[in-house]
Amino acid sequence: MSHPALAWSPPLPEAPGFDHRVVETPGLHTHLAETGDGEAALLLHGFPQHWWQWRTVAPIIAAQGYRVLCPDLRGAGWTTADDPRISRETRLHDLLALLDELDVERVHLVSHDMGAITAMQLTYDHPERVRTAVQLSVWPGFLTFSPRLAPAFQHLPGLIWHRPGSSLRGTFSERYVARPMAETTVEAHLAPLSRPEIDGAVRPLCRRMILPEALRMMRGAYRRRRLAVPTLVVFGRRDHPTTEELMARICPEPERYADRVEFAYVDDAAHFITDDAPTAVADLATDWFARAA
Repeated sequence: MSHPALAWSPPLPEAPGFDHRVVETPGLHTHLAETGDGEAALLLHGFPQHWWQWRTVAPIIAAQGYRVLCPDLRGAGWTTADDPRISRETRLHDLLALLDELDVERVHLVSHDMGAITAMQLTYDHPERVRTAVQLSVWPGFLTFSPRLAPAFQHLPGLIWHRPGSSLRGTFSERYVARPMAETTVEAHLAPLSRPEIDGAVRPLCRRMILPEALRMMRGAYRRRRLAVPTLVVFGRRDHPTTEELMARICPEPERYADRVEFAYVDDAAHFITDDAPTAVADLATDWFARAA
């Protein structure tokens, strides 16, 4: 059943063309925004965002003949959980249950930022569920860590020690966007944080999911595995400190670790690439779906 935007609390930000519903799985009530018909494309939002991150990207993908699924992941958006505890793979198990409930066997997978952590887990642990993957603003799991990546983590201490009620507006500062984000856009991204359970999930997500997974990547856990899912890794050219030169140094010889990986770079885009360049993201994704499936 589709629910109108005003039936949700707080009201859903405006985005035409989406149907909204709650999908029930054990212990979780997932808000799902959906548009289009065809092969399934699963879009996993970053932090501190939710389904609305894909408001412009999803309709373009849907217009190319895909059923686009944009869930709010546990601890974000309008999804609610019976148990607030989060571990490294909690969101992975949530996704598998969601796909099973939707009777979706395989998906094209697009992920950004924190959503890419769960996307990597899905592609490595359950490649049979993923046709292709597009990973935005996050390095491949098989990277070799470099001290030059350190500036990318400068925001993390504030999230690890996030105090309930404190503002996350700085997340959308000029450090992370190619052009200033409108105040109404920032408010829409942050709206669900008015819900105590979403604000309270910030620290567990960072401490119990991001940190353990980051340490595994730094220790080479994914370099000891093989990535079978065709994966496109996309960065904005203004996403400091990531550059093409640095990527070549931290991800040399990707064929040693993956069956098929390509890299793409978008001009005039920074970390929040789906806000800076949504059409470019959608075009890269649909092109990859067609070429790599």
